[in-house]
Amino acid sequence: MIPAMFLAHGSPMTAIENTPFTRFLEELGRKVKPKAIVLFTAHWESEVLTISSHDEVYDTIYDFGGFPPELYAIKYRARGSSIVASELARRFGAAGIQVRLDATRGLDHGAWTMLHRMYPQADIPVVQVSVNPFLPMREQYRIGEALRGLDEQDILVIGSGVTVHNLRRVNFDDRFGEPESWAYEFDEWLIEHIRTGDFDSLFRVMELAPHARLAVPRPEHFVPLFIAMGSGNPDRKPEILHRSYEFGTLSYLSLQF
Repeated sequence: MIPAMFLAHGSPMTAIENTPFTRFLEELGRKVKPKAIVLFTAHWESEVLTISSHDEVYDTIYDFGGFPPELYAIKYRARGSSIVASELARRFGAAGIQVRLDATRGLDHGAWTMLHRMYPQADIPVVQVSVNPFLPMREQYRIGEALRGLDEQDILVIGSGVTVHNLRRVNFDDRFGEPESWAYEFDEWLIEHIRTGDFDSLFRVMELAPHARLAVPRPEHFVPLFIAMGSGNPDRKPEILHRSYEFGTLSYLSLQF
């Protein structure tokens, strides 16, 4: 069985740089070999949950600007899976969650930059799913719950986002130095309450966690954590897969459930 994961996709430069985080992704890809990947990306927002549904090769979306030319030269040529997409739609429908199917959208950088490091051969089918960042955290968790049991089919569910994502507070002069205390303390609060299973507090994270509004000025990168958490096996102990920081405030905290 393959645990559900929350992975921090960070900068688009993840696709081409050699850092502690990219080395972690490469090692993770060598260890975990799913039959298919279901990925909720912070860079695809929609009011109605939308699922990529086709069997063709995805276009690669460069939803960023001002980066080196070699980044734009990468084509991550993974295929979709209409069979997996149909299974997701069935599960969401059974849970009373409205969905739409999409046959045209490519893979955005919340998906392909990480997958390029984990599975460079692009030989594992990928189903990309949108997020609605404005649903309550309890509802994000319920979306994940609808997918419980996919691990038994060796399908890897990934929530792709970032726990601390305040680009206005990054320190570009200190890339690999110590993180800002407020960023570290926010992640510490998350880790403690995830480990103890304190969902009442987790669902009220924006009220209760220290520095929450500073760490999460907008929730699109944060809610994939709750979707991944909900889709995990409740009998499996959550684990930290990786933790590092860049520019003082950009967290690469990654977990499995």
